Amino acid sequence: MPQDLAIGLDNLQPAEGSRKTRIRRGRGTGSGIGKTSGRGGKGQTARAGKGRPRGFEGGQMPLYRRLPKFGFNSPFRRHYQVVNLSALEKHFNAGDTVNGESLAKAGLVKDPTGLVKILGDGAVSKKFIVKAHKFSKSATQKINQAGGQVEEIKLPGEATEESSVGSG
Repeated sequence: MPQDLAIGLDNLQPAEGSRKTRIRRGRGTGSGIGKTSGRGGKGQTARAGKGRPRGFEGGQMPLYRRLPKFGFNSPFRRHYQVVNLSALEKHFNAGDTVNGESLAKAGLVKDPTGLVKILGDGAVSKKFIVKAHKFSKSATQKINQAGGQVEEIKLPGEATEESSVGSG
């Protein structure tokens, strides 16, 4: 290999056209971007930090304030990931324990640690041990009829049946 074609750390160069020289604004009228530095005339838009708030309409009452507000979103709402019995029948074998982790592995829920509710859509012919936070009445009935077990996982902070009985 000839000496002038050898590649080394001393003769590396970037590919042609891969590097641009940065624009140096405000360096005189001869630079092409002098005087106002591409910001136009005077006023708010020529200043640093000229941004206006999102939705600003020039002082007019903005749309998000003109429209009526309605409804209520509770910060304490519980979001359940729902799974139908037909999906359990398709993805699990007889005798399997179905819980949040196994449902996530099967791709039926996104969050293995989230709240899960089993709905009764579909038929069940296999025996499952199903552990979830909520069950519909029909789901419980169908799982029990197939010889399976239903185990309801108690939510944190939820009172148990013994402790909810008042004393005295």
